[in-house]
Amino acid sequence: MSISPNGSRHDTDPELLMIDKGAYPFATFTEQATFTEQALRLGGKSEEEARRIGAVDAADEHVERLYSARHGTANSPLHEAVWNVSIAADRFRFFTPCPELPVRHVMQRSLDIVRQHVGERSLLDEKGKVADRVLRQLGEAGYWGLLVDRQYGGASALFAQFAEFLTEMACIDPTVAGLASVHGCIGAVDPVTTFGTPEQKARFLPDLASGARLSAFALTEPRAGSDMTAIKTTAERVGNEYLVNGEKLFVTNVWPGRTLGLVCRIEDRPAVLVLELPARENKHFRLKSYGLYALRHAHNYGVAFRDFRVPVDNELIPKSGDGLTIAYHGLNRGRVSLCATAAGFMRRMLADTLPWVRFRKTYGQAIGQRELVRRRLARMAGYIVACDSLAQWCGNLLDQGYRGEIECIVAKVFASESLKVAAVDFFMKTHGGRAFLKGHPFGDNVHEFLAPSIYEGEGEILLLALFKSLTKEHAVRYFEPISRQMAAAGLFRPNLFHPRHLWLLRRQLWEYAQWWLTQQIRCVPHQHPPRVAIGLNRCADYAADLLGRSSLEISAMMRRHQLSLADRQCRMIEVAERIELATVILVTSLYASTQEDETVVMAAECVCAELMRRLRGTRPSDRELRTLAETGAVLLDGGFPGIADIPTSQLLMPYWD
Repeated sequence: MSISPNGSRHDTDPELLMIDKGAYPFATFTEQATFTEQALRLGGKSEEEARRIGAVDAADEHVERLYSARHGTANSPLHEAVWNVSIAADRFRFFTPCPELPVRHVMQRSLDIVRQHVGERSLLDEKGKVADRVLRQLGEAGYWGLLVDRQYGGASALFAQFAEFLTEMACIDPTVAGLASVHGCIGAVDPVTTFGTPEQKARFLPDLASGARLSAFALTEPRAGSDMTAIKTTAERVGNEYLVNGEKLFVTNVWPGRTLGLVCRIEDRPAVLVLELPARENKHFRLKSYGLYALRHAHNYGVAFRDFRVPVDNELIPKSGDGLTIAYHGLNRGRVSLCATAAGFMRRMLADTLPWVRFRKTYGQAIGQRELVRRRLARMAGYIVACDSLAQWCGNLLDQGYRGEIECIVAKVFASESLKVAAVDFFMKTHGGRAFLKGHPFGDNVHEFLAPSIYEGEGEILLLALFKSLTKEHAVRYFEPISRQMAAAGLFRPNLFHPRHLWLLRRQLWEYAQWWLTQQIRCVPHQHPPRVAIGLNRCADYAADLLGRSSLEISAMMRRHQLSLADRQCRMIEVAERIELATVILVTSLYASTQEDETVVMAAECVCAELMRRLRGTRPSDRELRTLAETGAVLLDGGFPGIADIPTSQLLMPYWD
């Protein structure tokens, strides 16, 4: 949840995109450089740019190697939906109900603690931060150890359980929910759990599980954000210690006495050290305060190190790759957590809006009777259901062992954009001028509603990363062999009207032609669950077909633009966004089939129909508008799952102190 001046600390550089190397003159492909690095060189990029971007791309490849081929990106549900001849709906139906494991009592106790403090107005300290006593009580309840293995004092919760729980916690207080994600996903828990030695796990995890040492992750620097190769913080070995020097920015949850995962350079290679910060600042370790609108209830500071001593044994060393591999690994969990938290945040908005629209009258009638307002309620509920769907789907994918990179990007991008739209277009507009009074939930939290668009990667940058991940295997399989063959023959680029070129490339072109013909006649078998509404069946069919057709469009882009594709960012984002929205439609439709609450099904139909219209560029029909109004009326009469116990704010804010 930490951020950088030019986006998130987890931004993927725009140049980290898949480009078609096919048929570039005298191409030379080495085993040392990554596919992207070589393609950038061939495309005319500078040596430094190609090398830096290649280093980040190599980190991504090393993360991929942590997973079996069956669970890697090329075999993930979304990748298969785009590139394979046919998909079974079961590949998208990861909606297994979370089992009632022993972790539920930890979760319920944590919810009770926060709910009590919110009710007593004791959640925050005098500086407006979550109070230390609250953090300690949560530690005693087991909150900070949910994602830590039992052998180290944790609860060993499934990630799908954790995500579902974060939605519940965010309904009470989103900051407390966010801190669990920072600590468990992008802080020290995941890096130590995944990359630590048995000795390191035994040394660090018990205190992380108990909350004796909360954790954060430090990556962003004054001149290094999305370009992680620009990191200047160094660790120089002196005997059995490293001396750390440098500065970090936007470190969420950092405070004296806590644990920090630090990305630095050791002998000019990226590395990650686990730092146990002292109980007080000193000449070797200082916090740097700045004004920050978002995350105002959490500690977020810069950190300066001057000859700060760290034992050599505190370095995390992955089996493959370097420190950038570790930095990349925790991203997916953080993105799913953001999606789950957004679902809770929007439930809070809905809980505050329903009483207001029943109370507020215009021309003698409550505004909740107005079709316009009911449409807003229905759309907000639809966005909540979609985020619930994505969080559960991605959480189960991660629990099944999938890397889930592209799926988790979809969840993060859609959730953060939905939260922004819900806050401004539904919540603020419905409350009118009162939304800007001090003490109103919108005015007090507007930056919390907007900032998630750049947490864990700015949305459009992530869509470029989605495009890159979707195209990489196709490029390597079909276009790289053409480049190699042309390079070996010393030819400039293929001319399909030249007999010699056709003969040289006969095998490679035949393989590509077979794939192309197969995609032209592909047939997607849709297996609709029996309970899905007819409207959702129609949406699921459309989404599956669009995903399947995307392969031909993407491949045509690669043929057309070749090495210049990296500079066609707007087109790549447009295609990636269509894939994102189609995925949301398909996942939400299938999720609705598992739900017994008819309000959830109606809300799912509303959001899927809306996203379909966006993809088609069509206007809503009268029937669709009536469905929105009817769904809004149902929400007014019966509420929505998960909002009954949310404490609501005052209906009428005072106009003066």
